[in-house]
Amino acid sequence: MHNKKEILKKRFKKLERHYSALKDYKQLIDNIRLQKDIFQEDVFKTLEVQEKAVLDAYLKRFSSIQDFLGAKIFSSLLEISGISYGKMSEVLYRVEKEEIIDSLDNWIELREIRNELEHDYPENLQQALQDLKFCVDNFVKLESYYLNSLDFAKRYINEAF
Repeated sequence: MHNKKEILKKRFKKLERHYSALKDYKQLIDNIRLQKDIFQEDVFKTLEVQEKAVLDAYLKRFSSIQDFLGAKIFSSLLEISGISYGKMSEVLYRVEKEEIIDSLDNWIELREIRNELEHDYPENLQQALQDLKFCVDNFVKLESYYLNSLDFAKRYINEAF
């Protein structure tokens, strides 16, 4: 069990780097949004390369956090807590029951929007911008999943992260 805790701690350190970068990109996006409606197609087309790069970097980190939570963190949290699980659907059911995520439907919606962006961007620019806005507007939700996971882990790992 000690080794599983060490592995989880290492995973959280990696996740912290993604989260820290995501917060920084979110702040940059918020600052840009104070000046222009970046999710309007005609406005988006006039953005500076650096502004578009911030949006791309945000999406990359958003995706990385969600992927990492789903693939590496959630099942490890259940393992260290002694909660049994099987398939991924059961893992998600259990993390919802433990209030790590607020609802399975919200998790799936975030995942689907994120997947659409990864596969369609920028072929249908208007849809991609709506999906990107959804991801930016749901920063707090993804942040809560990360923080809830961290709080849950701290109950079973006595040492600080």
